[in-house]
Amino acid sequence: MATVGSTSMAIGEMREFAGFSAAEQRYIKCSLDIGLSRKDAFKLWARDARENAAIRRQYVAYQDLKSLRALIPAQHGMADTEVFIGKLIRMATFDLQADAITSFSAFRFLYERLLGAEARPFLPAAFCAASALPQIQPERRKVLLQSLSEAAATAPAWSDETPSFYPEYVEEAELV
Repeated sequence: MATVGSTSMAIGEMREFAGFSAAEQRYIKCSLDIGLSRKDAFKLWARDARENAAIRRQYVAYQDLKSLRALIPAQHGMADTEVFIGKLIRMATFDLQADAITSFSAFRFLYERLLGAEARPFLPAAFCAASALPQIQPERRKVLLQSLSEAAATAPAWSDETPSFYPEYVEEAELV
């Protein structure tokens, strides 16, 4: 039965990912390569000097990911929350400034893979805080904040299921 459940979960995650824009999909796949140290993002994703520089900045922005995973506080405890949320907001701001992530759904999809299921309860707060910062243009700020549904913002509980679908670079698809 677990196989059926995880298969349907993976299919749901694939459907969700397919609903993101091409730019969001590309950014998420590249971000996962950088954040999870899966592949050399420079070789796969940099099409020109500008993208090469952006990937370099992202490697720097993601340098705290390993320590951030270790800092995820207990959902009801306050220990380490300040440090964790501060670092998470800084990283989220970087990703939102890149202009590729246009909704909370895409943000959550990326971050639950970068950090794990344990981080899910903290993602709405980090997304709201990063979206509301002055580094984000006012028009974009409005779109980002409106993408967070009331249900996500007020969820009484979050699934602790580990994500099962991690999208990767596919050569023919990326040429488009």
